[in-house]
Amino acid sequence: MAVSTAAQSTDAGAPRDHGGNLSAAMARFGGARADWVDLSTGINPTPYPMPALQPEDWTALPDTVAQEALLAAARRFWQVPDGAEILAAPGASALIARLPALHPAARVRIETPTYNEHAAAFAQFGWEVSANGATEAQVSVHPNNPTGRLWRAEELTAPFCVIDESFCDICPDQSHIARATTPGTVILKSFGKFWGLAGLRLGFAIGDAAMIAELSAAMGPWAVSGPALRVGTHALNNHDWAEATRRTLAENAVRLDQMMERAGAAPLGGTDLFRLYEVDAAEAWQERLARGHIWSRIFPYSTRYIRLGLPPEDRWSQLEDALT
Repeated sequence: MAVSTAAQSTDAGAPRDHGGNLSAAMARFGGARADWVDLSTGINPTPYPMPALQPEDWTALPDTVAQEALLAAARRFWQVPDGAEILAAPGASALIARLPALHPAARVRIETPTYNEHAAAFAQFGWEVSANGATEAQVSVHPNNPTGRLWRAEELTAPFCVIDESFCDICPDQSHIARATTPGTVILKSFGKFWGLAGLRLGFAIGDAAMIAELSAAMGPWAVSGPALRVGTHALNNHDWAEATRRTLAENAVRLDQMMERAGAAPLGGTDLFRLYEVDAAEAWQERLARGHIWSRIFPYSTRYIRLGLPPEDRWSQLEDALT
């Protein structure tokens, strides 16, 4: 069944719907934090093993050499073409909030459903947000959240083109990084999803040199913390871990689909970090899982969609019990 392109709110002042917020689930359904498995986000449940930090990571201003080492590791890992620039930031969300200022406000095309912070950010800067038609700007989440849609190169046509590849590290062969030298193009990368270290707050903007320079000026000096510089560099240089992790995530995504199908859900798409399902009543499914201390994601624009991330290796049985 095709996933509906139901409209999402673009009210810049309205609270946005997100995964997480486990404390609200605990307040409603009880249990201690250790009892719960939070599957409402698409974060790798087996995070990258933290390297040893040094005292100066915490006590000194972030070092220029350390920043350069992080950017060099990012350039190698994502195979960034010569001529494209890279900016590290305290999370992709910090970059999303500033991207609309790079172009005079006009019309931006953001097809829905998708990650709702993009539309909110553009609306905040006075842009008219449209789901279709010719526009001066375009945001494409690739692969899309929550549907998993992959965008073809010929679909990325706007003069100002934002390609959010926050989940693309599971399928690097699908990346549009080769477009990073195209004028008006900015590609976003998130460190929190694939590496499972969302609390580190690290993200990257790659692309048009003039736009990256403007973003850098807006972020100011020392945007990335010392610990994030060290951990990010260590992780981005560990290509073997990335390859092994992709294999494990792919296997577990199939495992999750099979488990949910046995329970009566119909897979609709997603990625190897999260899966989207159609069910008869999403809210009832969420409550059913929550009674087993499994937190899931449902959406205000659909009564039939439920999204689950992957559980940690030692909590699959808890999910299976909650489904029965």
